[in-house]
Amino acid sequence: MPPQPATLHVGDVTVTVFAEFGARLGQITVANQPLLVDVPPLDRPHPLTWGCYPMAPWVGRIRSGRFAFAGVEHRLPINHRDGDSPQRSHAIHGLVYDRNWPAVDAVSDTSWTATRDLDWSFGGSVTQAIALFDDRVELTLTVETSVGEFPSEVGWHPWFRKPDRLEFSPASMYARDEFGLPTGVLVDPTDGPWDDCFLAGEPVELHYERSIAPVIRIWSDCDHWVVYDEPADATCVEPQSGPPDAFNLEPHVVTPTAPLTRMMTIAW
Repeated sequence: MPPQPATLHVGDVTVTVFAEFGARLGQITVANQPLLVDVPPLDRPHPLTWGCYPMAPWVGRIRSGRFAFAGVEHRLPINHRDGDSPQRSHAIHGLVYDRNWPAVDAVSDTSWTATRDLDWSFGGSVTQAIALFDDRVELTLTVETSVGEFPSEVGWHPWFRKPDRLEFSPASMYARDEFGLPTGVLVDPTDGPWDDCFLAGEPVELHYERSIAPVIRIWSDCDHWVVYDEPADATCVEPQSGPPDAFNLEPHVVTPTAPLTRMMTIAW
């Protein structure tokens, strides 16, 4: 039997939260209208392509699952391949999006909070807090540690149902190399469709014709945004604290006195 989600609700809005599937939003429903790609009808659905899941302690791909920190090389488990070449095999989307979050700290009709330890050599933990209102849902991610320090980035990966129009005005975008990963060089944005990381500060808008929620606005205090709108049935708008492969570029560093916290709002 598939795991049963926690259900948050206010007015005609319902949000499901699956602790077992990475503390992800399974669905946001406004007046019986779903906003996200549906939960697959499986006991163990593929973790990458539905709902809205948190990414921590990194976002997107880490090249070949390798990075150096404080002069020491570290290796992460490879869990994604873009092709047969070892240079196209990466560690993707962090350590929590496909894991069970058994420690739910608090839950009510309109809120849900859980914390999970990070299963890697640096230790630390990540907390996600979800708050539901009648016109929006707010999500907050915090990565912290009580000992030592480590690189970290956080973000979310929502799979929205395909909009009729995307409104997005990025300031710049990251150039990508032959393996599709950011080089660290910023260039002028190109025309879509995209699978790219941008720098932007304005909310992103998804417009739907003949819809109960005709405009979905995504806002975040993250300054990096990945937009993936190549699929015919979905558009991903992913606010992130840093770019993919940030550990090999210039990551944030979490210490006992400096946690990393970011928030995202999805409004309708």
